[in-house]
Amino acid sequence: MNTSKKIKSALISVYDKTGLEDIVKTLHANNVTIYSTGGTQAFIEGMNIPVERVEDLTDFPEILGGRVKTLHPKIFGGILNRRNLAEDQAQIAQFNIPEIDLVIVDLYPFEATVASGASHQDIIEKIDIGGISLIRAAAKNYADVVIVPSQAQYASLLELLIAQNGATTLEQRQTFSGDAFHVSSHYDTQIFNYFNKGERKIFKESVQTAHVLRYGENPHQNGVFYGDLDSMFDKLHGKELSYNNLLDVDAAVNLMADFQQDEPTFAILKHNNACGLASRPTLKEAYAAALAGDPVSAFGGILIANKTVDLATAELVNDLFCEVIIAPGYNNDAFELLQSKKNRVILVQKQPSLPEKQFRTILNGVLVQDKDLITENATHLTPVTTKLATAQEIDDLLFANKLVKHTKSNTIVLAKNKQLLASGTGQTSRVDALSQAIHKAKSFNFDLTGAVMASDAFFPFPDCVEIAHNEGINTVIQPGGSIKDTLSIDYCNENNMAMVFTGNRHFKH
Repeated sequence: MNTSKKIKSALISVYDKTGLEDIVKTLHANNVTIYSTGGTQAFIEGMNIPVERVEDLTDFPEILGGRVKTLHPKIFGGILNRRNLAEDQAQIAQFNIPEIDLVIVDLYPFEATVASGASHQDIIEKIDIGGISLIRAAAKNYADVVIVPSQAQYASLLELLIAQNGATTLEQRQTFSGDAFHVSSHYDTQIFNYFNKGERKIFKESVQTAHVLRYGENPHQNGVFYGDLDSMFDKLHGKELSYNNLLDVDAAVNLMADFQQDEPTFAILKHNNACGLASRPTLKEAYAAALAGDPVSAFGGILIANKTVDLATAELVNDLFCEVIIAPGYNNDAFELLQSKKNRVILVQKQPSLPEKQFRTILNGVLVQDKDLITENATHLTPVTTKLATAQEIDDLLFANKLVKHTKSNTIVLAKNKQLLASGTGQTSRVDALSQAIHKAKSFNFDLTGAVMASDAFFPFPDCVEIAHNEGINTVIQPGGSIKDTLSIDYCNENNMAMVFTGNRHFKH
């Protein structure tokens, strides 16, 4: 059966006229009758191409400041009539309704208006009514009508118009229809989420950009990233990011966000956890200290810095095999050196607004929570022991506490002089996490005397502070909140240790 249909008439109603000119010229060359309204009509007339005014067709003017233009039976009857149904054809003939074979729409920019910080009234005025109705009507009747719901489909339409002399097949119209329902669904989701302030416990998310990955977490799993990486990074060099790369990059970006205002800081991550982190007067020194924290795990890791990478730092980094390096910028000579490794991914981090909600699939549903955006400073600390931490120890406590927030639970972090000495990550008990951290620090010949200890959750027993004290660690930061807090406090007081509470647990699973 021949499903090819020649486009004889088109309705064009767009907010942004960008990219429309070549389509209008091609339609005109194919003797297509064009209907339009308002600014789009004026745009086409400015091209000296004939255009029929919608208000002449409907015998009804635009009203309510342009809120009502195309919402009329002569428009929607022209779109929705079924060409192979005699009853429909009789009715459109009775009411003198012309068939409309192509609808081109570009909706009011609701999402961009919200993102711009516009007033509530301006945002309301950017909720498209006529456009979204045209999209749904034309998409429903794809058997006879082509719907172009956004500028993203302009190139495909133009290609078909030229290659097929203004005709389309059923399969092509169905593809446009699917795109149209995606556009309308995404648009409505953004409107709903704007109005939903949390009182409606309904989960709706819509992401328009997809990047197919080589595979998922393992080669036998498919993987796709939904999101706009180009708004996050400028990729200067290297291979495509993998699924596991992206998980590590996400962990790195979240970690370094808590050090953006600090002195030069460098972090090295592996499997979503930091294996090296240090702050120093220069980025070169910070990298060297971070690498010293665990030079074994650093192999194949993700590197991130909070300052522009200079040549001196790049010369050290270049000796390490790393998958990805992220920084706010690179000096030219540093970049030239770093790109000498063909597959090394070099990213410049931008500063887009990031979501404040997190969600993950579990069982047959989705878990949603607020992102952990609390970053403690000195004013959040409550001393609970007789001995008080010194100013330098407080700096180290805050440094370690930032890291503990971004490390898989259960976790203990040991730090000294703003350097990660070791961490125990993802352990089933806090004692195991501390034992892992101590063992690791000693394996790299760190002296734990004078180090500080940070915990992501409270100590229900004094065992951890006792183990730490026996290793020369005498300053502790933890959330507090156990009904047995006094056991750890008493041990610290009896052994001349300083401990502070933050009041905030930082589980990460």
